[in-house]
Amino acid sequence: MIPVADARRQILAAVPLVATERIALSAALGRVLAADVTARTDQPPAAVSAMDGYAVRAADVAATPCDLAVIGEAPAGRPFDGTTRTGEAVRIFTGAPLPAGTDSIVIQENTEARDDGRIRVLAGAPAGKHVRGRGIDFRTGDTLVAAGSVLTARDIGLSAAADWPWLSVRRRPRIALLATGDEIVLPGEARRSGQIVSSNTFALESMIRAAGGDAVDLSLVPDDPAALRAAVDGVRAFDLLVTTGGVSVGAYDLVGRALEEAGLTRHFWKIAMRPGKPLLFGTLPGGPPVLGFPGNPVSTFVCALVFLLPALRAMQGLEPGPASAQAVLGLALPANDRREDYLRATASRDPDGVMTVHPFELQDSSVLSLLARADCLVIRPPHAPAAPAGTPVTALPFPSAAGGL
Repeated sequence: MIPVADARRQILAAVPLVATERIALSAALGRVLAADVTARTDQPPAAVSAMDGYAVRAADVAATPCDLAVIGEAPAGRPFDGTTRTGEAVRIFTGAPLPAGTDSIVIQENTEARDDGRIRVLAGAPAGKHVRGRGIDFRTGDTLVAAGSVLTARDIGLSAAADWPWLSVRRRPRIALLATGDEIVLPGEARRSGQIVSSNTFALESMIRAAGGDAVDLSLVPDDPAALRAAVDGVRAFDLLVTTGGVSVGAYDLVGRALEEAGLTRHFWKIAMRPGKPLLFGTLPGGPPVLGFPGNPVSTFVCALVFLLPALRAMQGLEPGPASAQAVLGLALPANDRREDYLRATASRDPDGVMTVHPFELQDSSVLSLLARADCLVIRPPHAPAAPAGTPVTALPFPSAAGGL
């Protein structure tokens, strides 16, 4: 058995960095930016009014009250073409460029209309008052969103303002999913005695999509060597193959054998962790790396959180993680054995922000209901001594950014 850290290091070294592609700005949410977004324009492109009112020369309204002649108007999108001279004003609306000769805005609340077409200014406005200067937001050539960012709605709005109709992003990693076993059927299908409903690929598919990948379910494959070989032969175009079940030591655990017949170079098998010990990792000639997860649903989820999600992030050029947090135990735990333990737990924070974790008493790797109630995994190193409540521990919170895992 190899340590978890060594296994993760080997996996991250083997997965490919996916290529880039150009996509429409409207499709960029959640994608990983592959090239900096730099401004293609000044924003705003000219000095504009921040309020409805009158564009004036600040010197003309230094002493109030005073009267000014209104020589035109400037709605947003229809600038005033003339030049404003001493004693003149232009009616202006929010977002309209300042007319030539003006340098300030008197808001309309500080004016009174006169019968002769003039206005009386009741309160002055110094130069620059209520004016958004050219480029106050950004200037042409400014870097606005850095490559490697996971694009948010704010990033997309900023990119649009910078005049980008499309962006260069990392292609979504394409992940093939293969579930094996005579004992599993799809939800809604009739079951024979001894069969159970398959859940692993549904959970994995959701996790992959939430982490920025595209998952393709190759459906269920029975414990039949020929069927397994045929399924494996169809994965050459994918970036990664993930299998569930069939990687242990039983007579019907045939996945490893089928992969080796397809030319798999096995890098490791068995990890010093709980759950997830019988995890296989290797590479196919001319094909993708292969992660072979155990069949128990909780084992599959834990392995996906610890190994698959970091691999997906690395494939998109992101820091792999997973991100851990410091916490304290809310209850006592016995000493651990030689395997790194990942305990399903609930988490809470006190008013000071200290996280307290409560591992479930039942940690069986087939119990999905408790996994669904959990907020995090508590990591216990190999040979960790018995720990009373209040002992500091490391936790892996389920990342909310990945679809509320």
